[in-house]
Amino acid sequence: MKFSARDLLSVAIFGVIYFVVVYAIAMLGIIGPLAMLLTLPLAIVAAGIPYMLFLTRVKHAGMVTLFGLVVGAVYLVSGQPLISFLLTIVVSLVAEVVLWLGRYRSRWAAIWTYAVYSLWFIGPLLPLVINRQEYLASQGMSVMGPEYVAAFDQLFSLTVVWIYNVSTLVFGFLGGLLGSAILRKHFVRAGLA
Repeated sequence: MKFSARDLLSVAIFGVIYFVVVYAIAMLGIIGPLAMLLTLPLAIVAAGIPYMLFLTRVKHAGMVTLFGLVVGAVYLVSGQPLISFLLTIVVSLVAEVVLWLGRYRSRWAAIWTYAVYSLWFIGPLLPLVINRQEYLASQGMSVMGPEYVAAFDQLFSLTVVWIYNVSTLVFGFLGGLLGSAILRKHFVRAGLA
């Protein structure tokens, strides 16, 4: 697989747009743990728009995986755990296969590609399942203050984390549908897709 300069530029541009959309919405979680729980699904759905536009630029294997690698690396550098980065790579590879099965032209394959790719959102919360006490005592959590950590610990029970994990696929599917609808209604008409 050989990437052209245009392929690399598409990955870079849409990776940045995707990161900014997710980051801007997820930052509202600083208000409190409940805001975090509510904004994560919103981020998944909203990020479907730039991701689906990115998929209109994908014509061969490797671009979805490269996109996941780039976005995952940016989140790793911004403080997410290594397991989140590794999960992002795995779901990117699976998403790549889904898009390939649709021969890079199927609208439904693109929607499911985004749904699968969205499973990376599980990664940042996996440490809560693996080693809850270490996660709650981490530097990132301690900066939020003891009241925030206590409220977070109470709200993000294992049951809530598992429900969230399962729901990411549903929200990813909804984000794919939204992105596809907006793509068809606005970007195709404007000649951008």
